[in-house]
Amino acid sequence: MGDYLFEILATTIKLFALMTPPAVLSAFLSGTKQYDEQLRRKTALKTSCAVFIIGIVLFFFGNTMFSVFGFTLDAFRIGSGALLFITAVSLMNDSPEKNKISSDEDISVVPLAIPLCMGPASIGTIIVLGSSSLGVVQNLIGAISLFIASSGIYAMLLCAKTIAKVLKNTGISILSKLTGLLISAIAAQVVFTGVAAFLK
Repeated sequence: MGDYLFEILATTIKLFALMTPPAVLSAFLSGTKQYDEQLRRKTALKTSCAVFIIGIVLFFFGNTMFSVFGFTLDAFRIGSGALLFITAVSLMNDSPEKNKISSDEDISVVPLAIPLCMGPASIGTIIVLGSSSLGVVQNLIGAISLFIASSGIYAMLLCAKTIAKVLKNTGISILSKLTGLLISAIAAQVVFTGVAAFLK
Protein backbone atom coordinates (compact mmCIF):
# COMPACT_ATOMS: atom_id res chain seq x y z
CA MET A 1 0.00 0.00 0.00
CA GLY A 2 2.86 2.36 0.87
CA ASP A 3 4.47 1.74 -2.53
CA TYR A 4 1.24 2.66 -4.31
CA LEU A 5 0.88 5.87 -2.28
CA PHE A 6 4.48 6.81 -3.06
CA GLU A 7 3.91 6.16 -6.77
CA ILE A 8 0.75 8.30 -6.74
CA LEU A 9 2.64 11.10 -4.99
CA ALA A 10 5.59 10.93 -7.39
CA THR A 11 3.35 10.85 -10.48
CA THR A 12 1.20 13.70 -9.15
CA ILE A 13 4.23 15.93 -8.54
CA LYS A 14 5.56 15.15 -12.01
CA LEU A 15 2.23 15.93 -13.70
CA PHE A 16 1.69 19.09 -11.66
CA ALA A 17 5.14 20.39 -12.61
CA LEU A 18 4.46 19.63 -16.30
CA MET A 19 1.32 21.78 -16.11
CA THR A 20 3.67 24.80 -15.66
CA PRO A 21 1.86 26.29 -12.63
CA PRO A 22 3.86 29.58 -12.60
CA ALA A 23 2.85 30.37 -16.20
CA VAL A 24 -0.78 29.38 -15.50
CA LEU A 25 -0.82 31.48 -12.33
CA SER A 26 0.48 34.65 -13.97
CA ALA A 27 -1.86 34.20 -16.98
CA PHE A 28 -4.84 33.67 -14.65
CA LEU A 29 -3.99 36.79 -12.64
CA SER A 30 -3.71 38.99 -15.72
CA GLY A 31 -6.77 37.50 -17.42
CA THR A 32 -9.15 37.75 -14.45
CA LYS A 33 -8.37 41.27 -13.21
CA GLN A 34 -11.84 42.50 -14.16
CA TYR A 35 -13.66 39.40 -12.85
CA ASP A 36 -15.69 39.35 -9.65
CA GLU A 37 -14.96 36.59 -7.10
CA GLN A 38 -17.74 34.29 -8.35
CA LEU A 39 -16.59 34.45 -11.97
CA ARG A 40 -12.97 33.95 -10.90
CA ARG A 41 -13.93 30.76 -9.01
CA LYS A 42 -15.99 29.53 -11.96
CA THR A 43 -13.04 30.09 -14.32
CA ALA A 44 -10.71 28.20 -11.96
CA LEU A 45 -13.15 25.26 -11.79
CA LYS A 46 -13.65 25.13 -15.57
CA THR A 47 -9.90 25.20 -16.13
CA SER A 48 -9.18 22.33 -13.75
CA CYS A 49 -12.09 20.26 -15.13
CA ALA A 50 -10.86 20.79 -18.70
CA VAL A 51 -7.32 19.77 -17.69
CA PHE A 52 -8.58 16.59 -16.01
CA ILE A 53 -10.86 15.57 -18.90
CA ILE A 54 -8.16 16.18 -21.52
CA GLY A 55 -5.62 14.30 -19.39
CA ILE A 56 -7.89 11.28 -18.85
CA VAL A 57 -8.74 11.02 -22.56
CA LEU A 58 -5.05 11.14 -23.50
CA PHE A 59 -4.06 8.74 -20.73
CA PHE A 60 -6.52 6.01 -21.72
CA PHE A 61 -6.88 6.54 -25.47
CA GLY A 62 -3.61 8.18 -26.51
CA ASN A 63 -2.14 4.73 -27.16
CA THR A 64 -4.28 4.43 -30.29
CA MET A 65 -2.10 7.15 -31.80
CA PHE A 66 0.77 4.68 -31.93
CA SER A 67 -1.19 2.17 -34.01
CA VAL A 68 -2.72 4.87 -36.23
CA PHE A 69 0.54 6.68 -37.01
CA GLY A 70 2.83 3.66 -36.79
CA PHE A 71 5.53 4.95 -34.41
CA THR A 72 6.93 3.23 -31.32
CA LEU A 73 6.60 4.16 -27.67
CA ASP A 74 10.34 4.77 -27.39
CA ALA A 75 10.32 7.15 -30.37
CA PHE A 76 7.50 9.07 -28.71
CA ARG A 77 9.46 9.14 -25.44
CA ILE A 78 12.41 10.80 -27.19
CA GLY A 79 10.14 13.28 -29.00
CA SER A 80 8.18 14.24 -25.88
CA GLY A 81 11.44 14.48 -23.94
CA ALA A 82 12.74 17.00 -26.48
CA LEU A 83 9.55 19.03 -26.08
CA LEU A 84 10.01 18.89 -22.30
CA PHE A 85 13.46 20.43 -22.71
CA ILE A 86 11.96 23.25 -24.78
CA THR A 87 9.31 23.83 -22.10
CA ALA A 88 12.02 23.88 -19.41
CA VAL A 89 14.08 26.42 -21.35
CA SER A 90 11.03 28.66 -21.91
CA LEU A 91 10.27 28.56 -18.18
CA MET A 92 13.86 29.47 -17.33
CA ASN A 93 13.47 32.55 -19.56
CA ASP A 94 9.94 33.25 -18.37
CA SER A 95 8.54 36.34 -16.67
CA PRO A 96 5.01 37.24 -15.53
CA GLU A 97 4.79 39.95 -18.21
CA LYS A 98 5.14 37.32 -20.96
CA ASN A 99 1.99 35.54 -19.79
CA LYS A 100 -0.37 38.54 -19.83
CA ILE A 101 -3.61 37.88 -21.69
CA SER A 102 -6.81 39.73 -22.45
CA SER A 103 -9.63 39.61 -19.90
CA ASP A 104 -12.39 40.25 -22.45
CA GLU A 105 -13.30 36.59 -23.04
CA ASP A 106 -13.51 33.18 -21.36
CA ILE A 107 -9.93 32.08 -20.70
CA SER A 108 -10.63 28.83 -18.83
CA VAL A 109 -10.12 26.36 -21.69
CA VAL A 110 -7.95 28.48 -24.00
CA PRO A 111 -5.31 29.50 -23.09
CA LEU A 112 -5.29 28.27 -19.46
CA ALA A 113 -6.13 24.58 -19.99
CA ILE A 114 -4.66 24.49 -23.52
CA PRO A 115 -1.83 25.20 -24.15
CA LEU A 116 -0.55 26.41 -20.76
CA CYS A 117 -1.53 23.40 -18.60
CA MET A 118 -1.81 20.90 -21.43
CA GLY A 119 0.96 21.90 -23.81
CA PRO A 120 2.86 19.56 -26.16
CA ALA A 121 5.23 18.44 -23.39
CA SER A 122 2.56 17.49 -20.86
CA ILE A 123 0.40 15.86 -23.55
CA GLY A 124 3.35 13.75 -24.71
CA THR A 125 4.24 12.71 -21.16
CA ILE A 126 0.66 11.73 -20.31
CA ILE A 127 0.40 9.60 -23.45
CA VAL A 128 3.68 7.88 -22.55
CA LEU A 129 2.46 7.28 -18.99
CA GLY A 130 -0.80 5.82 -20.25
CA SER A 131 0.95 3.57 -22.77
CA SER A 132 3.36 2.35 -20.08
CA SER A 133 0.62 1.59 -17.54
CA LEU A 134 -0.23 -2.11 -17.50
CA GLY A 135 -3.12 -3.46 -15.46
CA VAL A 136 -5.98 -1.95 -13.47
CA VAL A 137 -3.79 -0.79 -10.57
CA GLN A 138 -1.39 1.19 -12.77
CA ASN A 139 -4.28 2.76 -14.67
CA LEU A 140 -5.95 3.68 -11.39
CA ILE A 141 -2.73 5.25 -10.10
CA GLY A 142 -2.48 7.35 -13.27
CA ALA A 143 -6.13 8.46 -13.08
CA ILE A 144 -5.87 9.37 -9.37
CA SER A 145 -2.63 11.28 -10.00
CA LEU A 146 -4.26 13.25 -12.81
CA PHE A 147 -7.22 14.08 -10.58
CA ILE A 148 -4.99 15.28 -7.72
CA ALA A 149 -2.78 17.32 -10.07
CA SER A 150 -5.86 18.94 -11.65
CA SER A 151 -7.25 19.64 -8.18
CA GLY A 152 -3.90 21.23 -7.31
CA ILE A 153 -4.30 23.59 -10.27
CA TYR A 154 -7.83 24.43 -9.04
CA ALA A 155 -6.59 25.12 -5.50
CA MET A 156 -3.72 27.24 -6.82
CA LEU A 157 -6.05 29.35 -8.97
CA LEU A 158 -8.48 29.84 -6.09
CA CYS A 159 -5.60 31.19 -4.00
CA ALA A 160 -4.06 33.12 -6.91
CA LYS A 161 -4.48 36.58 -5.38
CA THR A 162 -3.03 35.48 -2.04
CA ILE A 163 -0.10 33.72 -3.75
CA ALA A 164 0.59 36.81 -5.86
CA LYS A 165 0.65 39.04 -2.76
CA VAL A 166 3.07 36.70 -0.99
CA LEU A 167 5.39 35.89 -3.91
CA LYS A 168 5.11 39.10 -5.95
CA ASN A 169 6.56 39.08 -9.50
CA THR A 170 10.03 38.13 -8.30
CA GLY A 171 8.75 35.11 -6.37
CA ILE A 172 6.67 33.88 -9.30
CA SER A 173 9.72 34.24 -11.57
CA ILE A 174 11.87 32.20 -9.14
CA LEU A 175 9.16 29.53 -8.90
CA SER A 176 9.00 29.40 -12.70
CA LYS A 177 12.75 28.76 -12.92
CA LEU A 178 12.62 26.03 -10.25
CA THR A 179 9.80 24.36 -12.19
CA GLY A 180 11.95 24.60 -15.33
CA LEU A 181 14.81 22.79 -13.56
CA LEU A 182 12.47 20.02 -12.41
CA ILE A 183 11.02 19.60 -15.91
CA SER A 184 14.51 19.45 -17.46
CA ALA A 185 15.37 16.56 -15.10
CA ILE A 186 12.16 14.75 -16.08
CA ALA A 187 12.97 15.36 -19.77
CA ALA A 188 16.46 13.89 -19.37
CA GLN A 189 15.01 10.74 -17.78
CA VAL A 190 12.35 10.34 -20.49
CA VAL A 191 14.92 10.72 -23.31
CA PHE A 192 17.38 8.37 -21.58
CA THR A 193 14.69 5.70 -21.22
CA GLY A 194 13.80 5.95 -24.92
CA VAL A 195 17.43 5.92 -26.13
CA ALA A 196 18.35 3.03 -23.83
CA ALA A 197 15.47 0.96 -25.25
CA PHE A 198 16.59 1.72 -28.82
CA LEU A 199 20.18 0.62 -28.06
CA LYS A 200 19.16 -2.76 -26.61
